[in-house]
Order: sequence, then C-alpha cells, then structure tokens
Amino acid sequence: MAAPFTSIARVVTLNLLRIVTGLLFMQHGVQKLFGMLGGRQVESIASMIGLAGILEFAGGLLIVLGLFTRPVAFVLAGEMAFAYFMAHASRAFWPIMNGGELAALYAFIYLFFAAHGGGDYSLDGWIRSKRAEQTHSVGERLNATSRVG
Repeated sequence: MAAPFTSIARVVTLNLLRIVTGLLFMQHGVQKLFGMLGGRQVESIASMIGLAGILEFAGGLLIVLGLFTRPVAFVLAGEMAFAYFMAHASRAFWPIMNGGELAALYAFIYLFFAAHGGGDYSLDGWIRSKRAEQTHSVGERLNATSRVG
C-alpha cells in the first residue's frame, strides 16, 4: 500500500518543486527586466544584469512549463553558481553570512532538474509520451505487416 502512495508522492512533489521554483525564479527576472515587484529595471539588457534578467524570466517560464527542462536547468544552475561566486563568496565563507544562500539553493535545485528532468506533468513529459505512443503504433503496424506477408 505504501508503494503507490510513494510513487504518486514522487510524481506530484517533483512537479510541484519544478513549478514553484520556476515561478519564484521568474520574479527575479520580472524585477530586473520590468522594474516591477519592488525591483529596479536594468538600463540595458545587454549588460550582465540584463542577461541575468532574461535568463531568470525566460528560463523560469520554461521551467514552469517543463519545456527543455534539462538543458535550461543546467544553464540556470551555472548562472546561479556564477552569481554566487561573483556577488557573495568574497564576503564570507558561509552562505548565510554572505547572503548567497538563495543563489546556492537555486543552483542545486537546478542541478537536480538537469539530472532528473521535468517530470511526467511537464511539456517534456507530454512530448515523451506522444513519441512513445507513435513508436508503439509504428511497431504494431510493422508487426501486422510482417504477419500478412
């Protein structure tokens, strides 16, 4: 009885973590790109902070949708590691003391998604299931053809 619950809990929590992480991350991009949510709009999107805003907004949206999850998450993990070492690490050794705990946490969550993907309830999962259906359908047709001949 525990196995079905555990299986369902894994699917649900993976997808919830992906969606919530993406929505929270997008807010940082909204602050930088649009000056909303208490943020200050960047003067140029061609700047390092402008690029970060694009990655945070567009990358967060792709994470929410679960589209290209693995490569996007890998890029975002790199962005967060870069942000940590550029803006926080020189202040103090411990992330809680240098203000970098959020960047460190995002980096490791995105590494998790790069390794595990977006889950069944993502666009990646939907595409994967459609491809599997097509492959199965083609296999059935080939088997039926080989039996006739």
